[in-house]
Amino acid sequence: MVDVAAASEQAATVHPAERDEAGPIAEALARAFFDDPVFSWVLRDDPRRMRVLRSGFELFLLRVWLDEQETYTTAAAVGAAVWEPPGAWKVGVGEQLRLLPAIVGVFRRHTPRVLRALAKLEGDHPAEPKFPPHYYLPFLGVHPDWQGRGLGSALLAPVLARCDRERVPAFLEASTPRNRVLYERHGFEVIGEFALGRGAPPQWRMWRDPVVSDPSAAPAAPSPGPGTDPGAEA
Repeated sequence: MVDVAAASEQAATVHPAERDEAGPIAEALARAFFDDPVFSWVLRDDPRRMRVLRSGFELFLLRVWLDEQETYTTAAAVGAAVWEPPGAWKVGVGEQLRLLPAIVGVFRRHTPRVLRALAKLEGDHPAEPKFPPHYYLPFLGVHPDWQGRGLGSALLAPVLARCDRERVPAFLEASTPRNRVLYERHGFEVIGEFALGRGAPPQWRMWRDPVVSDPSAAPAAPSPGPGTDPGAEA
């Protein structure tokens, strides 16, 4: 476990990730999510789980997320916040087909469960017209050696600040009660609970309305009501 001073130095270096940082970011995210209950369910009984996670994160970083220019990391790539801008969360059929061979190459026998999980997340994602356009946080992760030192909050800060400036909501799925508490501290509220499939652990859909500094100023888009459909991470 690193000390607070070292973590503070890293927090001060948060920046938009570049393509040459994909490998180190994938390593940090794989370690962050190695014991995550949802990934443990998806990649069950696989001694290769760390390798699969690392390769899977690197695949989506290079083929999807980094091109959207909303992934943030630190100078030493000890963690990352992977955001998608409004309207970018839905992967088109053509892009899914282009990604499929690489997904099969990484996830192998787990591919059917991975594809069902992705379809479940996308199918139940808050969408217009009921919900306004929003930033989406599919993953927030910090290397275990650096956790508990405020880096998760530092990685969230740039986009949450932009959400407030632009008066745009944000959405995510929390995969553990601990993560849910972190997001609640940053203004997210639970709008529904769900599971990816039979025997899967619970997850929580969370929504955050922008914080408007001027109380007389109305938000640009209406706040959605609580979700009623009971069914990653951040």
